[in-house]
Amino acid sequence: MPFNSQDRIIILVADDDEEDQDLIKKAIKENNKKRIDIIFVNNGEELLDYLFSRGIYKNSPRPHIILLDLKMPKKGGIETLQEIKREENFKNIPIIALSSSSSEKDINRSYKHGANSYIVKPNHFSEMVKAMDDLDNFWFETAELPVVTFDGENK
Repeated sequence: MPFNSQDRIIILVADDDEEDQDLIKKAIKENNKKRIDIIFVNNGEELLDYLFSRGIYKNSPRPHIILLDLKMPKKGGIETLQEIKREENFKNIPIIALSSSSSEKDINRSYKHGANSYIVKPNHFSEMVKAMDDLDNFWFETAELPVVTFDGENK
């Protein structure tokens, strides 16, 4: 069932660029039709710590979707994507690659390793607003996401 306007939606964004984080945050707020909580991590290691509830991310809520930059320090997007998709408890979390690269190689590698979608980062605020609105409409209005309990099991 698509989300209604009362549902709390958690979007986990892995991106090391503060300007991109700010742009994403402002674009999502511009479109906010429902309650969306945006959580940012700066690299793949932090993303995995979040998902596995390690360190400062202990008891963190499970994200509904993940926006994943490909080019990050410590652990890049493709390597992180591979690790997430190997874990049974996380396979059903949609992961959208969000990268400045429009390279066919990066796009193909992202899908090969389990990305559910690929978005080239827009350069202008109005384009980012549209991209985030499209993402919101598809994933939270049109698509049916699995209902998952806190232990990661499907209902």
